Amino acid sequence: MKMTLITRRNALKLGLAGGAFALATPSQALVEIVVTGGNFTPLPIAIPDFASSDPSFGAEIAQIVRDNLKRSGLFVPLDPASLPIRVGDVTNEPDFASWRTASVDALVMGSVERGAEVASQVRVWDTQASAQVVGKSYKTDAQNYRRIAHIVSDAIYASLSGGSGYFDTRILYVAESGPKANRVKRLAIMDQDGFNVQYLSSGKALTLTPRLSPNGASVAYTSYEDGNPQVYVAGLGGASKKLINGAPMSFAPRFAPDGGSVVFSVSNGGTTNIYQAGVGGGNPTQLTSGAAIDTSPCYAPDGSRIVFESDRGGSPQLYIMGAGGGGAQRVSYGEGSYSTPVWSPDGSLIAYTRQSGGQFHIGIMKPDGSGERILSSSGQVQEGPTWAPNSRVIGFFREPGGDAGPSLHSIDIWGRNELNLKTETFASDPSWSPLRA
Repeated sequence: MKMTLITRRNALKLGLAGGAFALATPSQALVEIVVTGGNFTPLPIAIPDFASSDPSFGAEIAQIVRDNLKRSGLFVPLDPASLPIRVGDVTNEPDFASWRTASVDALVMGSVERGAEVASQVRVWDTQASAQVVGKSYKTDAQNYRRIAHIVSDAIYASLSGGSGYFDTRILYVAESGPKANRVKRLAIMDQDGFNVQYLSSGKALTLTPRLSPNGASVAYTSYEDGNPQVYVAGLGGASKKLINGAPMSFAPRFAPDGGSVVFSVSNGGTTNIYQAGVGGGNPTQLTSGAAIDTSPCYAPDGSRIVFESDRGGSPQLYIMGAGGGGAQRVSYGEGSYSTPVWSPDGSLIAYTRQSGGQFHIGIMKPDGSGERILSSSGQVQEGPTWAPNSRVIGFFREPGGDAGPSLHSIDIWGRNELNLKTETFASDPSWSPLRA
């Protein structure tokens, strides 16, 4: 067993990179790291209310930041009432000795003002080293003031964890309401914490598998508007257009990394193959052929390969082929069936749904099929994984059956910190956006 002495901030970064470190009690500016095979203690962090000419606004923004960091599972925000000061000061260095006496290692000081824009300053301090970790200023639209808290949260997360944040993002999903026998399904989008919900479709036609474009400005989805499933593309809240004409059924779309084309499945005469078409429509290019069911295609982030689901070997498994089609190689070999693969934004992992042993599993593996890890298992139906843009968190939905409806969930890539994501209605088929510009 190897022990290493490093700063707590670097310990957090190492723990996240390897997923196999546990934080012990710090000793002055050092912390002992013991390799334990997957345990990890979240980092305590102090976030006083943000200074503001409107104290209630400063307190609200600070609380959004605390809530974001707590939901990540990597931080434990301390009770503001227990802190040496209640309101932060971004203009001066903190009294490090008093914060160390209060057993605070990571400290956030912020200010925020609301006018024509919302402006915020934030400074993150390592109290053990008596050093600033980050100091930045931000502005955002006053009509969506919560974004400033998400942007600040991303800066804190990135400075202390060694990876990019994922709080200033949105989640596209299918909002479901009404009795199960006649449930209305509408496209909806919300901030990652469940606020600022917008409904993008009327629900008159059954709508499934919405997928955001790489820039978050467009959506591809499957609709039964014409009676049979067909792929449509639309700007968020804008007019929709059927992707191709003449296909008996088209479904399971995803955008290419450049956003200029869509890959999807077409079912015809008992066979299902994968096609690609530009977002403007036109003649599609066929990428697979044969009598198998090939579906759920997803591009690698660099656009060079496509992972998809196929039963060509007798049961649904995961395969990878070049972006131009042909030469597919099987990569899943566990028990049961595999479906709905999706490549992580950094290209290092593929998430998927697996059915085996009477349960539904959300798992990850490397693109060559190695390193398979089950993150969540349930006797209830759970599927549809989607990646947060930092490649550390996966969203999915769970359908309990009976009269209850589906709900959105998230879990990290170490199989920890499973959360139920708040939605106004039942919800399914999530698609996580990139970080907003």
